[in-house]
Amino acid sequence: MLSAVEQTRLQLSKSTEAKKKSRLGQFLTPERTAAFMAGLFPDGKGCCRLLDPGAGIGSLSAAFLERWRAGGLHFQRVEVDAFELDSGLIRYLSKTLDKYNHRGDFAANIHEEDFIFAAVGALSGDLFSKRLEHYTHAILNPPYKKINNTSAHRLALRRIGIETVNLYSAFVALAVALTVPGGQIVAIIPRSFCNGPYYRPFRDFILTHAAIRHMHLFASRCKAFKDDSVLQENVIIRMERGGRQEPVTVSTSTDDTFADLVSLDHPFDRIVYPDDPERFIHVPTSSEQNALDISPAIRSTLADLGIMVSTGPVVDFRLKEHLREMPGPGTVPLLYPGHFRGIGATWPIAGMKKPNAIERNTETEKWLYPNGFYCVVRRFSSKEEKRRIVASVVEPGVFGDALMLGVENHLNLFHENKHGLPETLARGLAVFLNSTVVDEYFRRLNGHTQVNATDLKLMKYPSRSALNRLGAWAVRQEACTQEQIDDQLRILAHGAR
Repeated sequence: MLSAVEQTRLQLSKSTEAKKKSRLGQFLTPERTAAFMAGLFPDGKGCCRLLDPGAGIGSLSAAFLERWRAGGLHFQRVEVDAFELDSGLIRYLSKTLDKYNHRGDFAANIHEEDFIFAAVGALSGDLFSKRLEHYTHAILNPPYKKINNTSAHRLALRRIGIETVNLYSAFVALAVALTVPGGQIVAIIPRSFCNGPYYRPFRDFILTHAAIRHMHLFASRCKAFKDDSVLQENVIIRMERGGRQEPVTVSTSTDDTFADLVSLDHPFDRIVYPDDPERFIHVPTSSEQNALDISPAIRSTLADLGIMVSTGPVVDFRLKEHLREMPGPGTVPLLYPGHFRGIGATWPIAGMKKPNAIERNTETEKWLYPNGFYCVVRRFSSKEEKRRIVASVVEPGVFGDALMLGVENHLNLFHENKHGLPETLARGLAVFLNSTVVDEYFRRLNGHTQVNATDLKLMKYPSRSALNRLGAWAVRQEACTQEQIDDQLRILAHGAR
């Protein structure tokens, strides 16, 4: 039977406009997920001071307090500070917390204000800001929304040395900063913080000030907030403020029923590689190490290979007047992800929703590449896609006597100083990138559907000669199955350089 809080959440989820959800960046936590998060806290005693920033209707606080009242946590007293900026949710939040206020061992403080400004004021010692307790526990589902470089939130965070690009990472960093040594923080947040340059300062902050104890992944990226149609892949993370870093428990489940929950402990050097200057956070989902981690045959950088990868330079809406539905005099081929099915390209495609050609003139010339062999990777995969990285080969013969090509912005392009690659090298790259080994590595590292050129630059690759051997093998095949590709990678990973 659904609790009153969950019934309220479902009602609000249906009645709240999508625009408001997007504007606030907040999606209320489902009951089963909230209970799982509350269950991650180790037992404690004495007085618990619980922080719930972005509390919504109080789903997370309620899950924590239900566990406490049921005897799963042995605190003599619990005090909750719940922050919620949306005035429309305050009466629901108050009703949720009032339920637990009947024994004299509980107190709730509801703050109808901006958590970032309140926390920054308290941490910076601002005389005009209210004092906040140093919390023993924090549980949060923070808002998901980018913050601009010059926004008031960004400027406030910089005052206390926190540099980040999203509200969710700001909330987590502040929760860590407000927690006492040994304090426990449990949060459900997008997995995007695990990699990429924009979240590097945030990773540095949490890895400096806290130890990661547990991470949980949902196998389906639409299950955590399915009522709100959120496709961002989320991770539930538990950290200990000032803790000594030890092995990390990584658990997975298909969805929020947690019926098929599997947990494994991993040494921390499998989570953050000691020699990784970017401090990417990996989330391994099996006990086996990936070949990209350990194979001496897959250790080359793109710089070692003399290869570059760039995002396709043609941004169609900026060059709209030069685009043509079909090729004609004075045009050159324009390639979109839709032109690639499988390993090669089909061009032109009549009736395609996107243009097939772009005029070659003084305004477009700088965006074009010479016709040749290239390896391309789609920047976005659909949720139905079997692989996160989908690589194809641009074959010059497909485009007749075209001298130049346009590559649209939704493709990443491997090239040699803006020129084509040798055929076997282009085909070898495609074979490597389409392997299950690479897919598993990338999924462990990257929680969203986007594949950025930066992600591809930071990966390790086989040597140039090994890629050429893979390409020569591919040329001899009429078609390459996934099993054949993976067999070739196994031979490469365990063989000689």
